[in-house]
Amino acid sequence: MSQNLISIALSNEDLAALDAALTTVEEKLAGLIELSVDQRRNLSKMGDKSEAFCRQALVLLAENRQLLPPGLDLGEAENDLRSLDQLRPRFARLRRLVANADDTEMALGSDILGFALDGYAVAKVIGKGAALATMKEAMSARYTRRRSEPPKP
Repeated sequence: MSQNLISIALSNEDLAALDAALTTVEEKLAGLIELSVDQRRNLSKMGDKSEAFCRQALVLLAENRQLLPPGLDLGEAENDLRSLDQLRPRFARLRRLVANADDTEMALGSDILGFALDGYAVAKVIGKGAALATMKEAMSARYTRRRSEPPKP
């Protein structure tokens, strides 16, 4: 018996609504950026401890604006912190959704592969006729083991 980890069916209306919602998310988050690997590697990262420090520093500097040289834009830093606070819970929801999407994609593929393997096993045992021979040939190519060549002396 084949596994059936998931059974999901979406109507054309569901897919259209999903596409519209994704378009809205993309439009609303159009300001998101993509960093290169080098940029990610070279950036200072704000962890939990440094976040507490940053929040305290912004409060202190807001209370003592006269300490700031003209090149430091406290308003921009405050805006970045506000944006982080607004977006963080939404990003968490998106990450959960993407993780569920990845698991669903894997489960659907596994269900399909399991069914195809079961069907192939049946075809190998009882299959006769041109169509089944063609299927057996196509499937056997998928699972043919390649012999590794012995190392040359």
